[in-house]
Amino acid sequence: MRCPFCTSTDTRVVDSRMVGEGEQVRRRRQCAQCDERFTTYETAELSLPRIVKRDGTREPFDDRKLRSSMQIALQKRSVSSDRIEAALSRIQRQLKARGERELRAREIGELVMRELADLDQVGYVRYASVYRSFQDVNDFRDEIERLGNEPTPEQRRNQIPLIDD
Repeated sequence: MRCPFCTSTDTRVVDSRMVGEGEQVRRRRQCAQCDERFTTYETAELSLPRIVKRDGTREPFDDRKLRSSMQIALQKRSVSSDRIEAALSRIQRQLKARGERELRAREIGELVMRELADLDQVGYVRYASVYRSFQDVNDFRDEIERLGNEPTPEQRRNQIPLIDD
């Protein structure tokens, strides 16, 4: 690693730590030439799949679109930015883990719906109304009734898992 202060290539790692949810490594380095310290971050470079839209067109994955759609669904709701970012991170991690070159937009929509159901039920219904193209009040009523029969996000978080992760 080249020193940003004197451009020497003789640097050594002083300390390494995992950052976030273990997706990044933070390294403190020290230059042998000028004795300055600096920080670097390492992440695995995994590419996200291309998205196949309903009409068959393909486009690169765009995390800004994903973030924007979730923020619109959760607009004026009491969901913290940290929780939204964590949900976005989980979605991207799942997409990368699949290892596929292409994914249908529908699959990503389903992942978003699962995350929104855990974050906020109103945000979930907002997103579902657009994603599933609700035509009338009955579509809303059916979805809300279905939600009413499931455990709330709080109940799901407090539920004891049957199988250890």
